[in-house]
Amino acid sequence: MNNHEHEHESDHEQDWLAEQFEANRPHLRAVAYRMLGSLSEADDAVQESWLHLSRADSSAVKNLGGWLTTVVARVCLDQLRARKSRREDSLESAGASVPEPIMSREDGGNPEDEALLADSVGLALLVVLDALTPAERLAFVLHDLFDVPFDEIAPIVGRSPTAARQLASRARRRVRQEQEHEQALEQEAATDEAVPHLDADRTRQRAVVDAFLAASRGGDFDALLMLLDPDVVFRADQTAVAAGASAEIRGAAAVIRQFVGRAQGAQPALVNGAVGILVGRGGQPLLVLGLTIRGGKIVAIDAIADPERLRQLNLAALGD
Repeated sequence: MNNHEHEHESDHEQDWLAEQFEANRPHLRAVAYRMLGSLSEADDAVQESWLHLSRADSSAVKNLGGWLTTVVARVCLDQLRARKSRREDSLESAGASVPEPIMSREDGGNPEDEALLADSVGLALLVVLDALTPAERLAFVLHDLFDVPFDEIAPIVGRSPTAARQLASRARRRVRQEQEHEQALEQEAATDEAVPHLDADRTRQRAVVDAFLAASRGGDFDALLMLLDPDVVFRADQTAVAAGASAEIRGAAAVIRQFVGRAQGAQPALVNGAVGILVGRGGQPLLVLGLTIRGGKIVAIDAIADPERLRQLNLAALGD
């Protein structure tokens, strides 16, 4: 084979690999988002998996989809371990771990794909997953959410298949405990009519958010008390904590003290496929509040203020 023929064959192989990779990209992005809780980091992990593929001997790969899933899982595991190490070393480690929500975009991204991603993984589940160890999270995500067998998970986490199964089992118990807690809250909030798991009607969500902002600005403690679930939880990332917010607060009265008389520069925005709150100045976002609303009441508020994460998001405010 002359050089020209060899180069042509190599180009053909690269084109085929690129085509196969693009076919697998949505799946890889879904795996990475569930592992990392951040669309921007998930996209970086997927891109890194392409670099691994482009440098590998693809002729030895029998199952390309499985191989790519393993590679992106390893990349995500490394990122989770590095993230955990940074948190442990950081003086701001008191900040709560708040996942990056899926925002409405105006940058040409595929809103349908992102809406599907948001519907299948709520912010509440991501918060639970973020509390797991990196190995537990990987075992749970790959096995329970993507049906990857433990024989394939084991070498990724450097454990036996039995140990990998135990990792997923521990993670599953944590997730189940959170789901049972949500169900208990749902039952408490139940009226004569059935209460949906989450308020999916954007009009109702918008009404709750508008009432919350109005009560916060007006310092109306009683109105806020009516809007918040008694066991509402507020979580703030490290940047928000450094600016003076509390890392985590539980209970309506305590959460109200964070908002009463404030929210002057806040406005509604789409957050994680639902209506949330955006705070900005001079056209620049400073803070995003992701709200979980159930039965007409706010059950969770997640504050994200990390400038780098906010810069990577193209937010569309809904306006007052």
